[in-house]
Amino acid sequence: MDILPAIDLRGGKVVRLSQGDYGRETVYADDPLLVARQFSAAGARWIHVVDLDAARSGRRGNPEAIAGICREVPAAVELGGGIRDDQAVQAALELGVARVIVGSAAVRDWAWFAALAARGELAGKVALSLDARGGELAVHGWSEPASVTVAELAGRARALPLAAVIYTGIERDGMLAGPDLATTAEVIRLSERPVIAAGGVSSLEDVAACKQIGCAGVIVGRAWYEGRIDLAEACALAGA
Repeated sequence: MDILPAIDLRGGKVVRLSQGDYGRETVYADDPLLVARQFSAAGARWIHVVDLDAARSGRRGNPEAIAGICREVPAAVELGGGIRDDQAVQAALELGVARVIVGSAAVRDWAWFAALAARGELAGKVALSLDARGGELAVHGWSEPASVTVAELAGRARALPLAAVIYTGIERDGMLAGPDLATTAEVIRLSERPVIAAGGVSSLEDVAACKQIGCAGVIVGRAWYEGRIDLAEACALAGA
């Protein structure tokens, strides 16, 4: 299992939102590259980057910061936020990211997403993001409810050669309340794809619990920024 420390970008700064609320933002750092270097030094093989500006507007908001991390840090980067069409996918890959994460656009146009995931040159480079609040999928920066369920999209994912499915419990994101293990386990069962858990991870015990249910990865955000998790210990536990 991998630990994927998170860098959420807004206006060039490293921030965290509570439950995806743009009005409840905490700024943790002014230098995303410095943070990424710390993650890599602690043993992280992947870094989870979200462009919050792009998630809201659909326009890439932090290209220089993203490209700098990809260029200067040995860890692979997966990028979410604003990946809504072929042009956005190509632009993200040109920044140097190893994997793109698609959420809202997959919900809106599953046929497009399925065709994207099936493209041979994108093998291992496309992940599906399932973000849910109260059991209901949310899209467009988590601001709108979706018309399909987590279970429905997880089931559809089974037929696609996805690099990963990322499940986030929005109510827990940034709240240090522990991950939604029950729904995460259901996504693992339904999708039969590598599943990365996100939202609420606050301790090594949470990391161990995610590993026990079969997660391929765990995203760690606020818990590291506030000193609750030693990233090197988490990476060692995940890889043991």
